Amino acid sequence: MEDDEEEDYMSDLFIKQDVRPGLPMVRRMKDAIQKEEKQKEANEKNRQKSIKEEEKERRDLVLKSALGNENKGFALLQKMGYKSGQALGKSGEGIVEPIPLNIKTGRSGLGHEELKKRKAEEKLENYRQKLHMKKKANEQAADQFRIRFKNKQEERKMEGDLRKSQRACQQLDMQKDIDVPKETWYWLEPEEEDKDEEDQEDECTSSDLSVSEKLHILTAYLREKHFYCIWCGTTYEDPEDLSSNCPGDSAADHD
Repeated sequence: MEDDEEEDYMSDLFIKQDVRPGLPMVRRMKDAIQKEEKQKEANEKNRQKSIKEEEKERRDLVLKSALGNENKGFALLQKMGYKSGQALGKSGEGIVEPIPLNIKTGRSGLGHEELKKRKAEEKLENYRQKLHMKKKANEQAADQFRIRFKNKQEERKMEGDLRKSQRACQQLDMQKDIDVPKETWYWLEPEEEDKDEEDQEDECTSSDLSVSEKLHILTAYLREKHFYCIWCGTTYEDPEDLSSNCPGDSAADHD
């Protein structure tokens, strides 16, 4: 008897047993999950339903069931010739199904949906206004950039015309044995590092004038003193020759 109870380690039953590592742990986990699911199902069945749930179940049951003769309204309709499944109205153009019942389940009061809708519309309108203001600001920034760029180009061109006038003034003055310019800025500034105090004072005075003012003064000097127009690049014989053959005293007149 004892020999029968002892396991035969050479039998087929023992050899066919799955002895992979970790298998007992997996089986225990599966058993625990199945046990937990069964417990949840039992708790769900034994759970007492709330009043709202019971009311909903009764309401759904009544709405799904057809009206019977015990319903007074339906009984009156039958007396007037109405049959179940027939459309309402004398010629049968009315509704067949009853008007659906919309039950309010939330706690919000009357007008709450309208308030939500109005707030959503206000939020959308504010968002659109922000987009419009942002677009307008970007357009203004682009316009300002174009204006600054154009002004910068005009300023560079004016500075080039001023240097051209200074160079011409220096050459024409020296041809007439004028060693000192009428104003220090009439000629191109020397590249010397050491300057006396008088030159520094003249520089302070000339710095008060803008580039356009300097250009206007210098071109007028060249026309009056040397009968020269920087726009034409021509030295005329006398004032009459200058006035009759030169279009004007500015770059715009020569365009």
